Amino acid sequence: MNCIIIDDDKLSIRVLEEFISKTECLNLVGSFYSAVKAINYLNQDENVGLIFLDIEMPEMTGIDFMKSLKNLPQIIIFSSKQKYALDAFEYDVTDYLLKPVNYARFYKAVDKALARSNKSNLSSIGKDEIFIKKNTSLVKLKYDDILFVEALENYVIFNTFNEKITIHFTMKAVEQKLPTNKFTRVHRSFIVNTNSIKEIEDNAIIIKAADGVKAIPIGKSYRDKLMGDINLIAK
Repeated sequence: MNCIIIDDDKLSIRVLEEFISKTECLNLVGSFYSAVKAINYLNQDENVGLIFLDIEMPEMTGIDFMKSLKNLPQIIIFSSKQKYALDAFEYDVTDYLLKPVNYARFYKAVDKALARSNKSNLSSIGKDEIFIKKNTSLVKLKYDDILFVEALENYVIFNTFNEKITIHFTMKAVEQKLPTNKFTRVHRSFIVNTNSIKEIEDNAIIIKAADGVKAIPIGKSYRDKLMGDINLIAK
């Protein structure tokens, strides 16, 4: 998740930059001592998904900053005072942290932001398709076009015959969104469209993709369910 810091205190910025550098799911794209400069940056870059924001700042306060933007990214407030919390939550901020903040509390707030992001990145509309949020656009994928879904650290990759779409999401959340009559979890890192299966050899599923044949491993704990999900004739 791309993020920025807005805080007029240099020490606070250094602490946040260190926390962010230790958090693999975050990508810091800018630190700003002024909310005005941050607004100018956001007007040019729409790919910021999270802002770490101080409240008490010269020129423009954190509250005024949130008032000024029509489409707010997620906001995590860092403040030395509790009294602004009620006003901040009127803007649906993800979390409100009091300075000084330790890393454990910081990560808990980030985890909330990731959970919110996951909910907004994927949505089902209609019985035959799903919409995936890619940058600032919604990409429609028909279920029949999805060959398999693969987990890669904090991301998932939707593999179709012609393209791959990577989003920040969890496999558990993807599994809950996809219809169980078409897709089945076969491994901790793989969900497959049962219609795309060409063969099952020993402990692997064979799928024909654009870049050749793909062998997907079958996890031991998923094998029995897979056998139940496919139309099996066995002697």
